[in-house]
Amino acid sequence: MIRVILFDLDDTLYPRQAGVMEQIRGLILHYVQTRLNLSPEEANELRQHYFRTYGTTMRGLQIHHQIDPDEYLRAVHDIPLHEYLQPNPELDNVLASIPQQKVVFTNASREHAEQVLNLLGIRQHFDRVIDICDLDYESKPEPSAYERVCVLLDVRPEECVIVEDNSRNLRPAKALGMTTILVQDGSEGVGDGVDHVIHRIEDIQEVLGEIEHPASPTS
Repeated sequence: MIRVILFDLDDTLYPRQAGVMEQIRGLILHYVQTRLNLSPEEANELRQHYFRTYGTTMRGLQIHHQIDPDEYLRAVHDIPLHEYLQPNPELDNVLASIPQQKVVFTNASREHAEQVLNLLGIRQHFDRVIDICDLDYESKPEPSAYERVCVLLDVRPEECVIVEDNSRNLRPAKALGMTTILVQDGSEGVGDGVDHVIHRIEDIQEVLGEIEHPASPTS
C-alpha cells in the first residue's frame, strides 16, 4: 500500500519553462566564479563537474572548498520568485484529491521550498518539507538521502511513490524499492529506474490510480 508521495520541488511542481532553475543556475555560476576567483568558463566547468559527481554543486564546494552551506543556499535562491510563479488552481485541486501523505523532498533549502509552495497556492497539501539541511547536506541522487527520508517519515521504501523531473534522481529510489514517476515534456529520453512518465504534474492522479489499482493482465 502506498502511504507517502514524495514530490521533488523545482521543475517538478511547476514547469521547466517557468525559468526559475535557469535563474538559480546563473546564481550558482556567479557564486562559484566569485567565491573561487575563476573565469566564467572555469566556474561553469567546475559547477558541472561537482553536480555530476556529488548531485549538487554545493556538496562539491563543501567537500573541496569548505564553504558555508547556509550562505550558499541564501545566495543561489536570492531571486524574485513572484515574477516567475503564480497560483495553479488545477494542481491545487489535483493534490486535494490525493489521500496519501504528501511530502516535498528537495535538494534546495526549506525557505525556497516554502516560497515556491505558497506562490503556487499549494502549501496546505504538504505535511512536511524535507530539505537538504534535514539530510545533513547529503543530496539526491546519493542513496543515503533516500534512506534518510524513509527514516524521518517512518516508512518503508515500498510504501513510497517519488515524483521527479530528473531520471538520474529516480534510479536510487527505484533500487531502494520506491515506485517512480518522471515528469518531463517528452523532449528527453527516459532513463533507467522510471516506472511511469507524465508530461505535466497535473496528470499525476491518473498514474497514482494505476499504481494503487493495477489492471488485471488479459488472458
